[in-house]
Amino acid sequence: MSIRFTFAAAMAGVMAFAVPVAKADEFINILTGGTSGVYYPMGVALSEIYGQNIEGARTQVQATKASVENLNLLQQGKGELGFALGDSVKYAWEGDAEAGFKAPLTKLRAIAAIYPNYIQIAALKEAGVTTVADLKGKSLSVGAPKSGTELNARAILGGAGLTYEDLAKVEYLPFAESVELMKNRQLEATLQSSGLGNAAIKDLASSQDISIVAVPADVVEKIGAPYIAGVIPAGTYKGQDADVPTAAVINFLVTHEGVSDETAYQMTKLIFDNLDKLKAAHSAAAGIVLENAPKDSPIPLHPGAERFYKEKGLL
Repeated sequence: MSIRFTFAAAMAGVMAFAVPVAKADEFINILTGGTSGVYYPMGVALSEIYGQNIEGARTQVQATKASVENLNLLQQGKGELGFALGDSVKYAWEGDAEAGFKAPLTKLRAIAAIYPNYIQIAALKEAGVTTVADLKGKSLSVGAPKSGTELNARAILGGAGLTYEDLAKVEYLPFAESVELMKNRQLEATLQSSGLGNAAIKDLASSQDISIVAVPADVVEKIGAPYIAGVIPAGTYKGQDADVPTAAVINFLVTHEGVSDETAYQMTKLIFDNLDKLKAAHSAAAGIVLENAPKDSPIPLHPGAERFYKEKGLL
C-alpha cells in the first residue's frame, strides 16, 4: 500500500509539472487621438472587438495628439496599433524632422488603409470665409503642434499661397477646444482633419451659424499626393445646404515589426469581420473597403496583415 501511495504521489507530481502554463496575456495598446475626434471612438470599438476575440488579449485605448505622436510611440514599442494619416506615415518613414520625426521610423508596418480624412474647415458665418484663400487675415486653429492635422493645415494653406504669417492669429488646439473658443467669439475658424460627421463641428453647428469652407480642386492639385480631391456632402452639418469641395487623405492603421505575425493577422482579420461594429462607433468607418486596405501604403505591410490579404486574394 505504501509503495502504491508513493507511486501515485510521484505520478501526480509529474502530471502537475506537465500541465501547460497558461498563455501569457497579449497586451494591445491602441493609440488614437483626441476624444472628440474619429480615431478615439473607433479605437474604443477595436479595443472591444480585440478583447472579445483574441485569446488572452488585454486591450487599452490611449488618447493622444494623433498621427505624429502615434507613429513615434509605435517606433518605441509603446503601442501595438495606431491611427495615422497617410502623409504623416510617409514623413515618418522618410524621417522628416520638420514634420516631427527626428530619424526614419523603420520599425513601422502597415495593417490597413482605412477611411479617408477630409479637410474640414469651419468658420463663423460672420467671418465671411467661404474658401480657403479667405482665411488671410483671420484667426485659425490648426490642431496640436506637429499633429497630423497641423501638417494638413500647412499643406492646405500652402496650396492656396498662404502661410501662418498671413493669418491674424494661429491657435494650436485639439478639435473640442477650438470649438469652445469659437463659441466664445475668440476664434474665427478651425481646420479639422477627420472623417465626415466630426463631433466637434456638429457641436459647433448646433449652437452657431457657420460656413463649411471650400478647398478648391486646383488647390488640391497644387499640393499633390497623397492628397486627393474630395467632397463634404450637403447636410453633413447643420446649415450646410450644398456640397463643399475639399481635400482628402487616407488614414492608415499602423503597427510595428515587434508585434507577432499571429497578432497582426488577427488584428487585421477582425477589422473586416466587424465592420458593422466600427460603423456603429462612427459613420466614417463606412469608408473602409477591404479591396483598398492593402493599397498605396508608404510603408511595408506587416507579414501578419499580408497573410490575411493573400487569403482574400488581394495580393
